[in-house]
Amino acid sequence: MRLTVCLIALFVIPGLAEAQTELSRQTWEFVSVDAPVVALAGVRVIDGTGAPAMDNQTVVIRDGVIVAVGDAATVDVPDDAEVLDLSGRTVLPGYVMMHEHMFYPAGRGNYNSQAYSFPRLYLAGGVTTARTAGSMVPYVDLNLRRVIDAGEIPGPRLDITSPYLNGPGLGLLGVQALTGPEDARKMVAYWAYEGATSFKAYMQISRAELQAAIDEAHAHGFKLTGHLCAVTFWEAAELGIDDLEHGFLASTDFVADKEEDTCPSGNARNASLIDLDIEGPEFKGLVEHLVRHGVAITSTLPVFETYTPGRPPAASGAIDAMVPEAREQYLRTRVRIASQEESDWSILFKKEMEMEHAFAEAGGLLVVGTDPTGYGGIVAGYSNWRAIELLVEAGFSPVEAIEVATLNGARYLEMDDRIGSVAVGKWADLVVVRGDPSTDITDVRNVELVFKDGIGYDSAKLFASVAGTVGLH
Repeated sequence: MRLTVCLIALFVIPGLAEAQTELSRQTWEFVSVDAPVVALAGVRVIDGTGAPAMDNQTVVIRDGVIVAVGDAATVDVPDDAEVLDLSGRTVLPGYVMMHEHMFYPAGRGNYNSQAYSFPRLYLAGGVTTARTAGSMVPYVDLNLRRVIDAGEIPGPRLDITSPYLNGPGLGLLGVQALTGPEDARKMVAYWAYEGATSFKAYMQISRAELQAAIDEAHAHGFKLTGHLCAVTFWEAAELGIDDLEHGFLASTDFVADKEEDTCPSGNARNASLIDLDIEGPEFKGLVEHLVRHGVAITSTLPVFETYTPGRPPAASGAIDAMVPEAREQYLRTRVRIASQEESDWSILFKKEMEMEHAFAEAGGLLVVGTDPTGYGGIVAGYSNWRAIELLVEAGFSPVEAIEVATLNGARYLEMDDRIGSVAVGKWADLVVVRGDPSTDITDVRNVELVFKDGIGYDSAKLFASVAGTVGLH
């Protein structure tokens, strides 16, 4: 049995080097495929590029790298390969999710670390690379990356985002308020030194603070994203921001008489978006501005769905994963939302879908995540499937939605030469599902195996191991 896996540098970041890692017994218990050479025979391949699915393919993995992909009748399978007959299954790239967290809402503005459950759940659902888009417990996140990389626990490779960069006015105990541009610069420099590889600005940050944070992050070779409010999307693009979170629902560009460096009320933001003409010059002009400046947009439709009456509940597995108190909180709030006869969210949710599709159609880089916050309906792994399904509802074809969830994320991370698609020379980060997601996107839920660096993990075992823990651990 092969108990080691070669971990190549995870991101284009100084200080990360190639290392040999031995899997711990805790990690090994979830491994079902571990051989130097593996052949996935007779599979359908959705390669992550947006191309049509290819039937009756064979994928050959050697030492954690894809060395062959092609028609099963012509691919040369090495004599020493462990051959898996996967007829009726589809192979996809491992998901690259761009708005994830390692915490879960505990109510009253508090968030519990999910250092035990979430790494397993993300990997079980097919997420092999994830960006933590903001941290409440940064040292937990940084140490999680370390122990995952060391093979001590199962989980995806992590791009760790620093604590939130925000001005005064939020009122969350886990977020430190900046005192000005120099404070923003110092905070970025400090967390870059501590090991953060991504940065995130938040709602009350000022333009001057945001500019200082962007400049400092870029000086260290890292990117900065933002869930903004006081700063408009247009302004952020001109300042050099790399990414904007939550689609366009966080945008305050269309609020009438918006004051500079001031976050308008939620009612004002919602009203401006409800009244917005997506075919009009204001929205199209903003999209063109963002595309021209190379700013990505992160879709987080799953968390918005939880606030929209008449939408499906969380998957039964996600509900079973919660501790009783978290389950009760989620179900109680869901009943209250379902009882609302009128809700802005019924309009905003549909409009956000249309805006995200329009942005992608205009040539913008759309990436996707789940944002496990809100009132608790978003559970790692399960919600990543839902994110892909919602992209299809938004107008993307199944293979386009899969590209958003795989190759687009890799492109943003500048790792598309190593992950994000099923191609020769790339790391063997792969998801094996029953069925054909290219014709029925809900088949993304039927995960059987998840390969990370060529090691195949048993999805069902990973899910079962954390039942009844989400919300506490």
